[in-house]
Amino acid sequence: MTHPIFARWPAQHPNRLQLFSAPTPNGVKVGIMLEETGLAYEPHRIDIMANESQDPAFLTLNPNGKIPAIYDPDGPNGTPLALFESGAILIYLADKTGQFLSADPNARYETIQWLMWQMGGVGPMFGQLGFFNKFAGKDYEDKRPRDRYAAESARLLGVLDARLAERTWVMGDDYSIADISLLGWVRNLIGFYEAREIVGFDRFVHVQRWLDRGLARPGVQRGLEVTAG
Repeated sequence: MTHPIFARWPAQHPNRLQLFSAPTPNGVKVGIMLEETGLAYEPHRIDIMANESQDPAFLTLNPNGKIPAIYDPDGPNGTPLALFESGAILIYLADKTGQFLSADPNARYETIQWLMWQMGGVGPMFGQLGFFNKFAGKDYEDKRPRDRYAAESARLLGVLDARLAERTWVMGDDYSIADISLLGWVRNLIGFYEAREIVGFDRFVHVQRWLDRGLARPGVQRGLEVTAG
């Protein structure tokens, strides 16, 4: 492999898809997807606390300096593909494997709609709430920022709860990349971010059932651990 990323993180199995990630809500999306699809891959843990995502070699793969990113030696038309942004990667892997994204155009775009909802709403809002509820922001005397993100996170959970009221998964009977994109974020919100009480999570009974169902999947359990060690 000639991509500069491999000077810093060598591939032991260069014929496999290469994953560069960390056990964050965005990072675990791709680990889950890879485990669910059964694609052969090689994981590389990027230590974001050590600022490895700003390493010059990593920036050749993702100039935005964020995980996750992938390098597929067997990309479209048999040519290598480097790709970043977790949502884009989920769509790519779904198309590559023919799994977790309907081929029916209407269902496909509706699924992507919910993926974009997670990317544009749930991720940023839950992440900000985590900062103001658990990390450095919790020491701010002014609680208005925390309360703002708590209220918006609760609103988004209400949207998801209504969606799941009569559905097993976001898209109905079919588990999809919409679910994969959301599971890590909802799990982190009430776990790692310790925000269950502040968003009143226990009232969102359909979300809780969906989360329990998702976390019980073996592929999800494996995917959550891909870069955890």
